[in-house]
Amino acid sequence: MKKHIYIYSPSGAVRDKAAFKRGVARLHALGHDVELDSAVLTSYQRFSGDDDTRLAAIHRAASSKADVALISRGGYGLTRILPGIHYKKVAKAIEQGMLFVGISDFTAFQSAVLAKTGAITWAGPALCEGFGVGCKPGLAAGLDNATANAPDEIMEACFDDVIRGQGEGTGWRQYREASPNAVDSRAAGHGGTFTIHDAKLWGGNLTVLTSLLGTPYFPDIKGGILFLEDVAEHPYRIERMLTQLLYAGVLKRQKAIVLGQFTEFKLVPHDRGFKLLTVIEWLRQHIKIPVLTNLPYGHVATKVLLPVGASVDLAIESRDAMLFWGHV
Repeated sequence: MKKHIYIYSPSGAVRDKAAFKRGVARLHALGHDVELDSAVLTSYQRFSGDDDTRLAAIHRAASSKADVALISRGGYGLTRILPGIHYKKVAKAIEQGMLFVGISDFTAFQSAVLAKTGAITWAGPALCEGFGVGCKPGLAAGLDNATANAPDEIMEACFDDVIRGQGEGTGWRQYREASPNAVDSRAAGHGGTFTIHDAKLWGGNLTVLTSLLGTPYFPDIKGGILFLEDVAEHPYRIERMLTQLLYAGVLKRQKAIVLGQFTEFKLVPHDRGFKLLTVIEWLRQHIKIPVLTNLPYGHVATKVLLPVGASVDLAIESRDAMLFWGHV
């Protein structure tokens, strides 16, 4: 089923032009019509255009009548232009069926749209990192060129399901060493099995989300399911941000915390055993709600798409987890 996909750049400038071209070519190969925003490859300092240029790109995307508005890449830039976004225009586009999809810095846009309008956006790939992947040296041994350079199959299948209106949920298996704690087991009642019904799914990149705390663009969600991921942040920095959310009362107001992928950090000798699992154990000691792990979402190739702002059910059986949202 052919879809109209609008590519725009609301954050960082596109530096990897080859990845951009591969991404566009891949979407064409999948049978979609791809429309490029007039400023999609603009560069100003580290941004994809100055603030007015990027705001205009967002509003052109909302007015494009496309099925999907997909960001070219993340980076940084959305937080500084949040006050200038026409949220009613964005919400109207969503109401008419447009899917806004992105990752990383896009968390700022998603959080602001949710806080201001309650509309649903989708956490998923960006064009370059999702569809424009290229083969790293040595990766293609024994693979033909098309296979070595193809986007992740799971990510692509999830994207296809969502844009066709067929995506209804996602499942995964938690880390063995970070299986549900005693609090989770008590919530389950038996054998580590329990279900949370009708909870609003929200979150995204931990750094970006935390930067919005105390602003009008931070969603006031009570009884929700908060999912988090990050990249290139040492576990102590992850803990520091979680501490801020904890002390601000955000975490204890949720029904569950779901941790995605935290990647590309480097431990050092003086950590002396302090690692990501240490942070997870610390978090579980400080909140009386389930803390789940290994959600396949983040700055990784294999990622699912998640409806930010949708009401979902969460089912847990031992290490197995499932999020259901039905037709959104």
